[in-house]
Amino acid sequence: MSMPLLPGERTRLGRYELLGRLGEGGMGTVYLGRDRDGRKVAIKMVRPEFSYDAEFRGRFRSEVNRARQVPPFSTAEVLDADPDHDPPYLVVEYVDGPNLAAVVREQGPLSPSALHGVAVGIATALSAIHGAGVIHRDLKPANVLFAMGGIKVIDFGIARAFEATSQHTRTDQIVGTVGYMAPERFEPGNGRQVTSAADIFAWGVVVAYAATGRTPFAADSAPGTAMRILTQPPDLSGLTGPLRELVEWALAKDPDERPTARALLDALLDGSTPPAGTTAVITPAALTARDGGQVATGGPGAAQGAARPENRRRSRLLSVGAAVVTLVVLLGAGLVTLNALDPSGREAGGSPVTSAPTSPSPTNARTTTPVASDPDTAILQGTRRTLIHIAEIDRDLALDLHDFQVEASDGTGAKSQFVLVPMGVDYLIRSLRGDGRADDQETCLGVKILLEGPSTLVAAACQPTQATIFSLDRTGDRDDKNRPTYYIYNDTHGFVQWSTSRRTVIVEQVGDATPSSTFSLVDRGAL
Repeated sequence: MSMPLLPGERTRLGRYELLGRLGEGGMGTVYLGRDRDGRKVAIKMVRPEFSYDAEFRGRFRSEVNRARQVPPFSTAEVLDADPDHDPPYLVVEYVDGPNLAAVVREQGPLSPSALHGVAVGIATALSAIHGAGVIHRDLKPANVLFAMGGIKVIDFGIARAFEATSQHTRTDQIVGTVGYMAPERFEPGNGRQVTSAADIFAWGVVVAYAATGRTPFAADSAPGTAMRILTQPPDLSGLTGPLRELVEWALAKDPDERPTARALLDALLDGSTPPAGTTAVITPAALTARDGGQVATGGPGAAQGAARPENRRRSRLLSVGAAVVTLVVLLGAGLVTLNALDPSGREAGGSPVTSAPTSPSPTNARTTTPVASDPDTAILQGTRRTLIHIAEIDRDLALDLHDFQVEASDGTGAKSQFVLVPMGVDYLIRSLRGDGRADDQETCLGVKILLEGPSTLVAAACQPTQATIFSLDRTGDRDDKNRPTYYIYNDTHGFVQWSTSRRTVIVEQVGDATPSSTFSLVDRGAL
């Protein structure tokens, strides 16, 4: 049901008549409208401050075009949009029905049969959304509507235009409703690209909320809820049977361990739990190829390389402490743009809390070096310059300034200095060869596939892809200066190693063998 327009509000937007208000949030106001044929529509008018941002308009246009590819059988169909209007707006199918949040608030948790229907309906919608290459990014009960004929999911995909616009949302800010956010969105750096696995996590929270009337990580505050998402198992008391097993799977901390929307849907329809190994996610856009070879990439649904499980577990355990510390700092400083939840799972207030923009560098959000007994802690949190020392040959990685290849050097000069940019439990390795000047494009290390011979390390764009994400796994040993040593590993292409025969740095899988090269981190001061 719509509310009356406020005094002084416009009565037309483009070619649409505005009849009333349906709601308001951090991104804009939603109106009930009518087109020239008399059909009722829902119109989201973007907040005026976005109107003057060319970057936002471009992203908004792109995301609308993608959202139009989503089949409308379980979603509110995207009908029209005008990114160039002042202010921009989006028009979608008007669904005349209550949302899930209102139903649970007024009538209590759903009955088992109604709950199963909601779970199926949302999984069906996510299958269609993900199948079109779109990620929802803001799935929550308020975006799940009860319509004639079934469930409709609204507001899919468009959040990326807001989330990725650098003028308004930096890498040290988050957009969304905290109780439904996947843990990877809170991890150090906040620069990790959202994948479809985040929607699966939100599906699990929404279904648990529909079953119990509360979210499974509910706390008295947004920081408390976020901490529970990061560190605690979900509270699923009151949810039983196969659906509980599916929700537990969807709420896995590791996004790679969650099922796909299609796997969820199949399991819901046949009443079973999906078999292991069916996970797959929509990944960010691939890196472009460089001269002389192909930079490894990962596109939508790309298969993940076989990681060493013992190393991955060790890396995640080492990193969760850093994630919690960074989260507390960000939330305490007011650098997170969130909608909080009260303990019942309802959103507190209609608009997110925002903060003044800061520098877009992924590392600038953490300017205070933490006090810790481990000397590598600050380096691993991205607040310190580091040399990456090859322990076996007493040399350091360096990005050559001429051919953009990684070589072994004496550790002098900016070409040997890097900063580890946390991306969840893994890292981008950003080169400081440009000394951070404003006119220098940020450059990271990436894997380059050669037609002959093993892969090598080269300069690459600082975007998280299968080519540029590395894990640092503790070996348990120390180098000749008593510094902890690590294996550097890329999930798809293998271990970074020094090849004695080739006299160069390579990346290769080693099977059951022990990698020949270990690396230590040498502190070179604050950024």
